[in-house]
Amino acid sequence: MKSKSWWLRLGRYGLGQWRGLALIVLLIGADVLFGLLRPWPMKLILDNVLKNEPLPEKLSWLNSLPGAHSGLALLAWLTVATAVLFLGGWIARTIQSYIQVSTGSRMVYALGSDLFRQLQRLSLRFHNRRQTGDLVKRVTTDCDCVRVLVMNVALPLLTSVATLAGMIVILWGFDSFLAMVALVVAPLLGFCIWFFARPMTERTYAQYELQGAAMSRAEQTLTALPVVQAFGREDYEDRRLDELWRKADKASLRVLSSELQFKVGTGMVTAIGTAIVFAVGGAHVLQGKLSLGSFTVFLSYMVSFYAPLETLAYLSTSFASAKAGARRVLEVLESDETVSEKPNALPVPVHVKKKSGHVRLENATFGYEPGRDVLHNLTLEARPGETVALVGATGAGKSTLVSLIPRLFDPREGRVTFDGVDLRDLQIASLRAQISIVLQEPFILPLSVAENIAYGRADATRDEVIAAAADANADEFIRELSEGYDTVIGERGSTLSGGQRQRLAIARALLKNAPVLILDEPTSALDAQTESLLLKALERLMDGRTTFIIAHRLSTIRKATRIAVLDAGRIVEMGTHQELLAAGGFYKRLHELQFGSMKP
Repeated sequence: MKSKSWWLRLGRYGLGQWRGLALIVLLIGADVLFGLLRPWPMKLILDNVLKNEPLPEKLSWLNSLPGAHSGLALLAWLTVATAVLFLGGWIARTIQSYIQVSTGSRMVYALGSDLFRQLQRLSLRFHNRRQTGDLVKRVTTDCDCVRVLVMNVALPLLTSVATLAGMIVILWGFDSFLAMVALVVAPLLGFCIWFFARPMTERTYAQYELQGAAMSRAEQTLTALPVVQAFGREDYEDRRLDELWRKADKASLRVLSSELQFKVGTGMVTAIGTAIVFAVGGAHVLQGKLSLGSFTVFLSYMVSFYAPLETLAYLSTSFASAKAGARRVLEVLESDETVSEKPNALPVPVHVKKKSGHVRLENATFGYEPGRDVLHNLTLEARPGETVALVGATGAGKSTLVSLIPRLFDPREGRVTFDGVDLRDLQIASLRAQISIVLQEPFILPLSVAENIAYGRADATRDEVIAAAADANADEFIRELSEGYDTVIGERGSTLSGGQRQRLAIARALLKNAPVLILDEPTSALDAQTESLLLKALERLMDGRTTFIIAHRLSTIRKATRIAVLDAGRIVEMGTHQELLAAGGFYKRLHELQFGSMKP
């Protein structure tokens, strides 16, 4: 956590709900006032009703109440006052609890939204090192730290301090020496807080980390469920998850152990303090320095006095929980692994007289980790209407290269330009609006067919969606679905075949109608018949666009303007299909592996 004042970072989410907090503070004030007044009717009953002593001068106005001259009537009035004070405090606390739930939830949602927004902004370099389930836990669970900080720490702190301030004044008025005796426990409680706070924070953080790992393991297993079931590995995955849950359970017990030790320590301190006050206060009553009613009220206040002190001490557990959650949340919010946008970044210029989409990589060098470059001093160009194919062995850097074009990453050295402008000088959203992508594994969302096709153009009409689907050879199978274009697709497109999912991805790219197109092995997972059908749709999609296509199947790239052969992050060959075959190099060997020695 870079920010030392982490609570200030989270506090602004509390201030964003200042109206609800202001009302809560007013209700806290009312509850504290009712609590401070609550023991007084009992003192008056003991001293001024049962012992028939005259009322204190400041309370002489009670004699003006109807029938107050009678002891029985005064007892009735004081009984009613006790009930009103209890009821008033109960109502204030009830309303406060209701508002706290609503206000706290809005804080959590605001923090969760910012965290989710940041996760979408962070580069793939960040996400490649993180487990999805753990990130989901940070968004859905750890963001509760802001509610814990405000509602379980800040507000109880305010309540306790206000209550203590009022009680110290009242106790001092009864017996200053006895009040000082009661205050002796405060530094001892402070020591308990200091001693146990750090272990509780560290153990809580470890618990959250293990819970996040368990969620990631469950997410990974459920995502790969067809493979798990096909290979009969259900028991193995059960054991792996059980092992993580056991570790998380042990971590929870360690947290509980720290909290119990803390509570035992604070309980012993307050018990010793109470015993001392009983002894000294009883002696003062026997010596006539304190009336029985005053001592009874003093004891009542003292119980209430130690309650906020214990609350202040127990805040350490809530504070530790909030800090552990905040640490995980701020690890994301404070991460600088973003593809940052310059403050004066420009939108992609609109060309009226010429086509847009001239992409050029100039001496680009990139690596996911320092000292381990994936691309080395690479230069490549594609003009509007050209198709540049990328081939090479797995790990040669093909997917990394095309990831530089929409600025999913920035090169460590060199630059990438769009129509002659460095991508780092352009607005990211404006740049990505000029690019369509079709991947080997199309990302189909659990939305309707029409919503999936229109995902890149939410304002598209139904006629435009249907036209794009027709051009992608998808309209026929869509109409055969139970609800046609309104059919909701299963998670990750599980209710569709591979070819159908790919045709929806092509329709999505067609509808976006961007000048630059990236095809990352769009047909490699399909059979020959489905591939043939898709190639016709791809030809329509590529027509007139700047296209980068990654392909292991060389049959899909014979018509490419240029073919770049990559090996270990370097372009080792460049040319047309025929030129590369004639050169007799790496490309020809790949061709012979796929097609034998047959003539092209």
